[in-house]
Amino acid sequence: MKYILALDQGTTSSRAILFDQHGQNIATAQKEFKQHYPQSGWVEHDADEIWSSQISVASEVLARTQLSTANIAAIGITNQRETVIVWDRHTGKPICNAIVWQDRRTASFCEQLVADGHEAAFKQKTGLRLDPYFSGTKIRWIIDNIKDARKRADAGDLMCGTVDTWLIYNLSGRTLHVTDSTNASRTLLYNIHTKQWDADLLSILNIPQSMLPEVKPSSDVYGMTSGTHLGNPLPIAGIAGDQQAALFGQMCTTPGMIKSTYGTGCFMLVNTGDTAITSNNNLLTTIAWEINGQTTYALEGSIFIGGAVVQWLRDGLGLIKSAPEIESLATSVPNTGGLYLVPAFAGLGAPYWDPYARGIMIGISRGTTSAHIARAALEAIAYQVDDVMHAMATDADIDIPEMRVDGGACANNLLMQFQADLLGIPVIRPKVQETTALGAAYLAGLAVGYWKNQNEIAGQWAIDRTFEPTISPAQANTYRAGWQKAVSRSRNWDQSS
Repeated sequence: MKYILALDQGTTSSRAILFDQHGQNIATAQKEFKQHYPQSGWVEHDADEIWSSQISVASEVLARTQLSTANIAAIGITNQRETVIVWDRHTGKPICNAIVWQDRRTASFCEQLVADGHEAAFKQKTGLRLDPYFSGTKIRWIIDNIKDARKRADAGDLMCGTVDTWLIYNLSGRTLHVTDSTNASRTLLYNIHTKQWDADLLSILNIPQSMLPEVKPSSDVYGMTSGTHLGNPLPIAGIAGDQQAALFGQMCTTPGMIKSTYGTGCFMLVNTGDTAITSNNNLLTTIAWEINGQTTYALEGSIFIGGAVVQWLRDGLGLIKSAPEIESLATSVPNTGGLYLVPAFAGLGAPYWDPYARGIMIGISRGTTSAHIARAALEAIAYQVDDVMHAMATDADIDIPEMRVDGGACANNLLMQFQADLLGIPVIRPKVQETTALGAAYLAGLAVGYWKNQNEIAGQWAIDRTFEPTISPAQANTYRAGWQKAVSRSRNWDQSS
């Protein structure tokens, strides 16, 4: 028997998962690593710890299953996106900590770029907003603020990359410097139409192109692992950023198919086929994947606070002792009693992009209980997804017949049912919910012929449960109007930020 080894490098932990030919999870190993917060709004990781944690779980999952590299057909990699690392070309050592996607240190630089009139060019070429979320301004900050970095960069002595690039560089014994188009499309440096690093954008940000990796398809044999890692050399054959990998793992492979991942935040992507649709509703245009010379695009909406609102109820308010308890507490009341909770704890993401919004609970009465708050918190997740869905439907002008879901919070049946009620379409939860790692496995397996084609793997996708809408569109509109009224009260609150 042969398997695909998926390396899932996330924001708080590194995982390794073995998948068989039926797309089933055979074994998993996971290891958390340290988060660094050197200043308010700064978030960093130790790049060496990212690497050591990832290679250790890869070794662990093989040891636990008593498998060797002879049993592995290929390695697929999926990763936290936008996090960036800069290292010395000659020693292979990082020149500073990785700057994480959550980091906000380049906010004032992004505002200056907007003021200088560059926003339209970046949006047209990259499909992104000028926001510190993305990698390009982080690279510029490192070049300008780490001792001798500018001189070393201009001399061609520095390399950079997102986490996928860093892992492959180390896995290959420091011989491969590559990324794929999904990760490149999140840097503010890659033209998603010409599919090249863009000289004009590199010039605006003053980043030497010599630092950047070669951009490859998402499903391709990039090279082999070094014999010093995991044993005999293995083909590295699939790369995708985590949200694009989840879209592929959910087999959303035709235009109009949509997935929503319910994690700490929520990320929704809709497949728009071979058309890169420019959003008029504050969504992002991104590359979904590139396979066999064909590029598929997506629209993406990012919601900052999803499952994190449940963590807040647990850790901040003490209303529950564990996250799963929220469902029984929330179902103990038939509705929220008119209560709305807008979890804008760090501003609002898509489609509002309001950094000054703040959290609000409104509609409190003498009869409000902890159960009403719990239910309002769950409904808030669904309302935010509904906001993004309507923006996507407007932008894409395509019929969206259903939504596929994954992530930890999709196990909550109350949340999924309310989501279906609001959207007015079926919400479908798959049996295999490790869709991010599965997507990376599928991309790698296709490249080495482990699976024949996309039709073969699409046949493996299986439903755990379908949630059908149970309320009328008129009732959904009534709920939505109350939510939007509450959102309007939360917006532009903290103008001191």
